[in-house]
Amino acid sequence: MDLDLSNYNVRTDLALEARDLAAPGGGQIPGLWSEDVQDGGVYVNRMQIQTPQASQQIGKMIGHYVTLDVPGLRKGDADLQDRVATAFAQEFEGFLRRVGVNPNSNVLIVGLGNWNVTPDALGPMVVENVEVTRQYFELMPGQVDPGYRPVSAVAPGVMGTTGIESSDIVAGIVQKSRPDVVIAIDALAARSLERVNTTIQIADTGIHPGSGIGNKRRGLTRETLGVPVIAIGVPTVVYASTIVNDSMDLVFQHMKQHTNNFQPLFGVFGGMQEQQRLQLVKEVLQPLGHDLLVTPKEIDDFMEDIANIIASGLNAALHEAVDSSNVAAYTH
Repeated sequence: MDLDLSNYNVRTDLALEARDLAAPGGGQIPGLWSEDVQDGGVYVNRMQIQTPQASQQIGKMIGHYVTLDVPGLRKGDADLQDRVATAFAQEFEGFLRRVGVNPNSNVLIVGLGNWNVTPDALGPMVVENVEVTRQYFELMPGQVDPGYRPVSAVAPGVMGTTGIESSDIVAGIVQKSRPDVVIAIDALAARSLERVNTTIQIADTGIHPGSGIGNKRRGLTRETLGVPVIAIGVPTVVYASTIVNDSMDLVFQHMKQHTNNFQPLFGVFGGMQEQQRLQLVKEVLQPLGHDLLVTPKEIDDFMEDIANIIASGLNAALHEAVDSSNVAAYTH
């Protein structure tokens, strides 16, 4: 009997990781374009999923994705944070141009997540630090300095505290305020603990609230809201089953380097496919609550730093009056 192991794939919200899982060893995927650049510890991957076949193989929607991967962010280097904010602003400006946003367009920033849960508080923390200007255009339009555009922001909370789907709240706001573009910010789940709070993903495919912890919610997309949606996500958690599975792989690889006769040591377990091992791990973890979400103990400091980087980058990208080549004054 063949078992369906599709539910036991490694869980990740990052398109870059999904690509690597779909094509181990850097193999080519038809219908996918990708390039990598690196500048002073800031690694940038630009990816475009062009065909339905590539989308199905990777498990991500057709569209553009940019991933900024900066392992050095764990060190709290202020200069590096400034450079990441600048790089983020420049990449984000490309997304604004791609969806047809001009300097006068009305922008709505949506910070998804739960204020009371630190790994899920990215969206609200960014909203707290972005430069909101729509009220000035509404109340005193003649006194707004050149170089600014109407920007509004909202943190709609989560269904567990409001009783209302985040997508329904945002849809009502969009219908009333009529923005030209929605920027949605949310926490994600990664495959690797090394990417937690060191990686920023930008995508023009929209976002699904709660996707980082496996919740199935109606998405914030062009189809559901009627306007372009640019998603910003940062992985803040990793599934415990993924960590255990990766640890097993490391043990296997280590033993293979020292002996060719490892079968007696691991037996049937050593011959399992990755999905089969994940199935076993999840069955073991089920009595503890199905699966655990793991986040670093320094998550408080990480969240504050990454939220400031995104907020300062957004301020620079959205307002011409803020110099995108130097956002240091807005990061600290």
